[in-house]
Amino acid sequence: MEREEIFQYVKEQYGTEPEYLWKKDPDSAVLRHKNGKWYAIIMVVEKKILGLEEDGNIDILDVKCDPDLVGMIIQTYGFLPGYHMNKQHWITILLDDSVSEAKTLDFLDMSYDLIDSGK
Repeated sequence: MEREEIFQYVKEQYGTEPEYLWKKDPDSAVLRHKNGKWYAIIMVVEKKILGLEEDGNIDILDVKCDPDLVGMIIQTYGFLPGYHMNKQHWITILLDDSVSEAKTLDFLDMSYDLIDSGK
């Protein structure tokens, strides 16, 4: 799934616009819940930093996740512990088509709901 597709989805679903907060990292965008808290971050990261074998960069999506599911989910290719986030509550999804669009959107929706409920 491409970052622009995610931005279109969250705009239609939640009225969210990406926020670019870092001058040093102009490609990274935060998606903020209406309550002001972040529910997702899209970043470009070096593959090697994530422990991937290949060279180059990759788009990733960090989302909040139910802590009871994190250990199981990160065993699946395309999912990693949350990059630059609390690894007990956040996961990273590789945006390289290794995770289906439907699953990516399900986790994005779960993250939005978790932020909404304050869990």
